[in-house]
Amino acid sequence: MAGAVAGALSGLRVLDFGQYVAGPLTAVMLADQGAEGIRIDPPGGPRWRTPANAFYQRGKQSLVLDLSLAEDRALALRLARSADVLVENFRPGVMERLGLGAAALMAINPRLIICSLPGFASNDPRAGLPAWEGVVMAAGNGYLPPWSGAHDRPLYTALPLASSYAAFLAAACISFALYARARDGHGRRIEVPLFDALFQAFGAYAMSGDAAGQPAFSSDIWGAGCYRCADGRWVMWATHNPRFMAALVRVGDVPEWRGLGLLDRPRLAADRALLAELRRRVAALFATRPAAEWERLLSDAGAPLTLVRSPREWMEGPQAQGARAVVAAADPELGPLLQVGYPVHLSATPPAAQGPRHALDADRAALLAEPEPAVPAPAPGPPLAKLLEGVTVVDLTQVLAGPTAARLLAEFGAEVVKINDPANPPQGYRYHLDVNRGKRTLLLDLKQPAGRAVLLDLVERADILLQNFAQGVPERLGLGYARLRRSKPSLIHGTVSAYGQQGPWGARRGYEPLGQAMTGMQWRFGGPDSPLMEPLAVTDYGTGLLLGFALGLALYHRQRTGEAQAVEASLAHTGTYLQTPFLQLHAGKVWDEPGGQEARGEAPLRRFYRAADGW
Repeated sequence: MAGAVAGALSGLRVLDFGQYVAGPLTAVMLADQGAEGIRIDPPGGPRWRTPANAFYQRGKQSLVLDLSLAEDRALALRLARSADVLVENFRPGVMERLGLGAAALMAINPRLIICSLPGFASNDPRAGLPAWEGVVMAAGNGYLPPWSGAHDRPLYTALPLASSYAAFLAAACISFALYARARDGHGRRIEVPLFDALFQAFGAYAMSGDAAGQPAFSSDIWGAGCYRCADGRWVMWATHNPRFMAALVRVGDVPEWRGLGLLDRPRLAADRALLAELRRRVAALFATRPAAEWERLLSDAGAPLTLVRSPREWMEGPQAQGARAVVAAADPELGPLLQVGYPVHLSATPPAAQGPRHALDADRAALLAEPEPAVPAPAPGPPLAKLLEGVTVVDLTQVLAGPTAARLLAEFGAEVVKINDPANPPQGYRYHLDVNRGKRTLLLDLKQPAGRAVLLDLVERADILLQNFAQGVPERLGLGYARLRRSKPSLIHGTVSAYGQQGPWGARRGYEPLGQAMTGMQWRFGGPDSPLMEPLAVTDYGTGLLLGFALGLALYHRQRTGEAQAVEASLAHTGTYLQTPFLQLHAGKVWDEPGGQEARGEAPLRRFYRAADGW
């Protein structure tokens, strides 16, 4: 396309041997960032026949190979010599039996990055088990986590959480490996088992023992939750800050609540009857106006509240499309449609799909006509000990998504300095111990000139700055990206937001419950008449992994070009990306995926059954 900006991965070739969700999702994330994707399918095409393939296969060339045949295995090896990344999600040992194992591939292409996404790890006793999404979720206790409350049966979610989290983590690892390869010339083998990746979604909830700390005192004591409004629609309300409760009192015109002690958090914590009275009044207040009116009024007042939308409403709405979480496309089978867009934003190298999916085996002739690729030369020296060795990160983010991204960077070798407010240091509770492990820490009051001066000195020595302030706050503090880039042109700037700052609702605030409510996740999980949160902080932790992916892309792009940029991930984009099997809106679309608390599964051979001793 004339005038198009080259993606961060332009010039790279990705071979996609994946099937179902995890492998194809990883590969399309790379292709949307500019890589040349080549989809390798077995005879007959993808194993999963689904409209979602319009998304999973978009922009990729198509080649059919029967890997049981020697001549097709030879063609696969030939393609591997010209590739930069290979993605597969077979069970451990399958690629080796086909003569396409990591040792064989790296012998012919030592610069190749191989990413395997098995259900269970190669060193797991269950490695040979056919590990579909439901098997992995059940094995990992994803359907009945102990913190989800008392239930006599598993809680089914249609979301492929294990597959999606594996893809998010795999894409991040691949971006880190590409950055390391640009420095040392070495390829790598990466293994991201779905079972292991699922624990990224559990996060702090999976910590146990005395050393795990105590759960944080709920800042939502004032009555956060879903409320039915005058028109029968629901809103999701969060009250993490006293200012948000004050906004509800002001907008709802109920100043008498103050005199009754209904805004006194310590008193509410000690008086259950008073707390029950507050929640009764909150419910009655929301029932006085339509849901969309509450959303407009409280959002304008700077308080976090969203209408609980259906997936279709989210896709057709202005924010999903304005922030490119959802994009319009044309598919050769489905015709014009709305589909999942891009999970992250990059200012200098914005992602873009490279056209619709290709017809099955449409690119065979062109790929066979390519000249025999040269064998890449081996790297001149040893590999880096850690993929992000030498990278310095300043982390200003709070709670979950941003700190998760910074922790991921630290786990791969970056030096991370976590900045906390001396008036409210996050210590002694699970979230802090989970997302801030492995970081150095510093208390700075950024409202004071001395604190900002120390921060600016740290930034001068950093590669990456992460922040999740509300829109406009960094500029008021003199810490906006434009200001920092003038003094440090090589700085990569990472932002976490609720809605995505590129759309019309970019200034709105939000937290995990809103990320699920705005994108249709609560509508599906609880059912349209009783929306309910998934029992995991999946948009928060997922946003952290996706921001890690964006930061890896930015590091790789800067290593290749010298150009730094700003990157962003949001709860809204992650909530959209967690629903990739379903968010294809086309003529004849039927929203028939299972939902609601009575759901047991998708079909007779993919559902829960009760056995003699349990489920």
